[in-house]
Amino acid sequence: MISQSCVTILVKASPQPSKKHNETVCCAGIDEYGEWKRLFPIRYRQLSGEKEFSRWDIVSCKYDRPKTDTRIESCRVHEESIEISGAVKRPAEKSALIERVLVDSEKQAISNGASLAVIRPTNVDFRWKRRTTSEIDKVREAFIQQASQLSLLDKELEAYQPCPFEFTMRYTDGSGPHKKTCADWETSATYYNLSKRMDEKAVLRHLQNTYCESYVKRGLVFALGNMQKRPQTWQLLGIFPVEELNQASLF
Repeated sequence: MISQSCVTILVKASPQPSKKHNETVCCAGIDEYGEWKRLFPIRYRQLSGEKEFSRWDIVSCKYDRPKTDTRIESCRVHEESIEISGAVKRPAEKSALIERVLVDSEKQAISNGASLAVIRPTNVDFRWKRRTTSEIDKVREAFIQQASQLSLLDKELEAYQPCPFEFTMRYTDGSGPHKKTCADWETSATYYNLSKRMDEKAVLRHLQNTYCESYVKRGLVFALGNMQKRPQTWQLLGIFPVEELNQASLF
């Protein structure tokens, strides 16, 4: 059964090579009823310009239930139906949206039967580890192999550049301390863009200051989600600032 929904995008994870879909990006957000929707498969780099959405864009799309993914939020998107129908811009609107789905911890989300969540972390510490040449080559080769399987109808993509660093975040939520690898595409994309005009150390300091100082002052939010094949493993899928809800600002 085909359904349609409008989803405010909160998550765009880093691209992953896929044997079935070539290259996909896990995206997720909140629908018009305040419910999570996981949108998959989306071959984001194959989307035409008018379909290339960003965080806080409102995306209209048709979908049906996936055959193998039993997570309640998961939707098999009909890629050709994707349209950007608007965007959430006012800080108060962003705060109200986040408040509808905010949980105290990953543990609370699990107890609610959810596979996606947003939390407000404390004691955040952004760290990085340089990937080895073999690790980078392995990722690059996986994308090259998938690109070779594109159909004649697909556009040729620029070679995907793996980030030379693995980023992790240490933080505390309502159930205690955590350490997670950052799978947020925006983080690696920011590193790549800034490295064109800044030296490596300056870029890393910029990311650290942004996440651990600037975003904390503005109201840091993490978007989390588990993995289909390993549901006990939760990933950090999004890092962004949203002011805490001020009721007076809504009027």
